[in-house]
Amino acid sequence: MRDTKESRLLLVLLIAIAFALITVDIRGGEDSPVDGARQAAASVFGPIENGVSSAVDPIGNAVTAVRDSGERHDRLARLERENAALKAELGSDDRNRSRLKQLDKLLGVAGKGQYGIKGAQVIAIGAAQGFSWTITIDAGADDGIERDMTVLNGDGLVGRVTTVGPSTATVLLASDPDFTVGTRMEAGDELGFASGQGDRPLRVELLNGKAEIKKGDRLVTFGSQADKPFVPGVPVGVVSRVDPSGGDLTRTLYVTPFVNFSKLDVVGVVVQAPKKDPRDTVLPAKPKPTPTPTVTVTVTPSAPADGPDQPEQ
Repeated sequence: MRDTKESRLLLVLLIAIAFALITVDIRGGEDSPVDGARQAAASVFGPIENGVSSAVDPIGNAVTAVRDSGERHDRLARLERENAALKAELGSDDRNRSRLKQLDKLLGVAGKGQYGIKGAQVIAIGAAQGFSWTITIDAGADDGIERDMTVLNGDGLVGRVTTVGPSTATVLLASDPDFTVGTRMEAGDELGFASGQGDRPLRVELLNGKAEIKKGDRLVTFGSQADKPFVPGVPVGVVSRVDPSGGDLTRTLYVTPFVNFSKLDVVGVVVQAPKKDPRDTVLPAKPKPTPTPTVTVTVTPSAPADGPDQPEQ
């Protein structure tokens, strides 16, 4: 092509089109409106690019660079999406592993106590319903759930069912101030009543004001008539403080519950009570005390120091 006015005009036009495409493509990012037209543009302007003088080559290289840049951007965005999906999948696996561990503990408790349970998942907390210490589970009347059934998890007593719908139920937690359950001390017959105190330890009133209780003693549910609302033998907690008796008819204890009420996920509703009281068999094994190392120090007496000569007698 000769260097004519028409060819120079065509060159200027190509340059303007190229920079316009660059601007639109960069602003469009991954959703660039010219993304689909890149191939068509390349096929249309390719012969023209080959026919113009060497002065046009930098513009052609720029268009190629922009096209490659767009492809790299697409690959980066795709990799970012895949990475996010992988993280979500891994997070889901972690949660599933946690739930599997909770379910294993729950089944262990049910097996030791011979409780017939219906597994459920916590789907809401009480704040959504106007209560402070309740949860909602994804099991209801259609699953055989009834009012005043005991709810537990792999650690111990969670609460009791108060309201039942077709597919959900509300559970009053043992930490609620309106919650009361009969208790029995481990390896003994000292009975009492435990009441919730919110995020503070449970308050237990023992019926025997002279009972010998110490920190670290453990409690289980005593059970109710006809096993409602509480079945016997469910672990409740560990004594953390004992008030002096003071000659009162009852004695006050403060008990740290086994269950962490702020981390509830998988729970079980006892739909069938045990045939006999499991007593203390459901309690977890007591932690072994850490042995205190003893150090033996051997002292070798030193020879007496030479003193002044003693006078003869």
